[in-house]
Amino acid sequence: MSNDKEKLSSGISGLDEILMGGFVPNRSYLLRGMPGTGKTALGMHFLSEGVKNNEKVLFINMGEPTDQIIDNAQKMGFNVDNIDFLDLSPDESFFSKMEAYDIFSPAEVERESTTSEIIEKIESLNPQRVFLDPITQFRYLSTDEFQFRKQALSFLRFLTDKGATVLFTSEFSAHDPDDDLQFMSDGIINLDFFSEGRSISVSKFRGSGFRFGTHSMRITPDGVKVYPRLRPMLKEKEFKHETISSGVPEMDELLHGGIERGTATIISGPSGVGKTTIGIQFMKEAAGRGERSVVYTFEESLESLINRCESINIPVKSMINTGMLEVVPVEPLRYSPEEFAQLVREEVDSNESKIVMIDSTSGYTLSLRGEDPVRHLHSLTKYMTRSGVTVILINEVENITGGLKVTEIGISYLADNIIFLRYFEMNAEMRKAIGVLKKRLSDFEKGLREITITKYGIRVGQPLKNIRGILNGSPERVNKEDSD
Repeated sequence: MSNDKEKLSSGISGLDEILMGGFVPNRSYLLRGMPGTGKTALGMHFLSEGVKNNEKVLFINMGEPTDQIIDNAQKMGFNVDNIDFLDLSPDESFFSKMEAYDIFSPAEVERESTTSEIIEKIESLNPQRVFLDPITQFRYLSTDEFQFRKQALSFLRFLTDKGATVLFTSEFSAHDPDDDLQFMSDGIINLDFFSEGRSISVSKFRGSGFRFGTHSMRITPDGVKVYPRLRPMLKEKEFKHETISSGVPEMDELLHGGIERGTATIISGPSGVGKTTIGIQFMKEAAGRGERSVVYTFEESLESLINRCESINIPVKSMINTGMLEVVPVEPLRYSPEEFAQLVREEVDSNESKIVMIDSTSGYTLSLRGEDPVRHLHSLTKYMTRSGVTVILINEVENITGGLKVTEIGISYLADNIIFLRYFEMNAEMRKAIGVLKKRLSDFEKGLREITITKYGIRVGQPLKNIRGILNGSPERVNKEDSD
């Protein structure tokens, strides 16, 4: 395996993470993708990073003319002043020259001319990075496939022997595959796009490890952004293992002290029962300890959350103003799972947030665009808890009353703690109950308590010992003798 310090950065931090540091120097890499997938933009990042490091860089363009490439690059914010170009794209005289060939075929003559230009440029510049876009143009300068493979391979070896690291693109189709280019390259980077977005993956990388799988990519006005698929940390960061209080004594009694730092808690229940409010209550206590929390809300606006919490004596606005709380409204269809994971990761790593709440899992699932929510939530949750972050997942169930169902998507196994809330009818009045179904690191009360949300805050009553049938939706009072 190559040492990361020896590698050349791609100029894109997310891609460097996938490549475990960047490109291995003095090797050639194939950048595959259909037109419009971002190959040229990625190449510009590669060359611009070289310029930043005072390296000589060369763009060999065989498709688009130089002025068009420069114009597109400048619109994305690239400075091309120190990038050398070797323009081998066909010009208006190409067809008129073809008519003048008599003894030699046009391909043979053009190949000789092209080869001479390349050798002369390489010898004079001695570049450390070369981007060739696209190498498949050589096919049209070769008399047959064997000649093309021989020419392409010798050309790549010529560049790497001269000390260059080469990134070259291919234009392929079902009729014109690039299997031969894949075989002769040291690494293969695949770009793709579909109706929901863009992706990038690595299928070959000699001399180094790399991150497997498909990762999210976006082309922005500032260039290419790559969002690696989040992997749970293999080793847990050091943090103080302690119990976190909710600030509501009766709720803490229910939980035998509270929830533990660095654990994941699912708060489950039907709409309007108070799930988000309970999560914010833990964050209110965290703010009192000087700890930062963040809420990613997929369903409620910032204004609505502030007004609702302020009306029940949870000073969310003050918490936000002091930096102890961040509320991030998330449009589900705006972000890919990897982009959202990157948002959370930056929050955890850069701002050292201690509690992160996702409200709700159904909104998060919508952002996955059909992908498996369990796998993504597993990676995201494990990354946070192993960093010492306390995770709260708000899960909404459809049933207002009736049989108990914790989640709709089968994520109960992720939770160290499961708190559930239920509606129940008593004396022709709709009331709410709270209970604990699971607590991995300590014991908990097995009974239910009534919970009310008032203008003074959350109120939790004594255990409901004289009522049974709450969970099945048919509560009834029992005599004290029957309950003993």
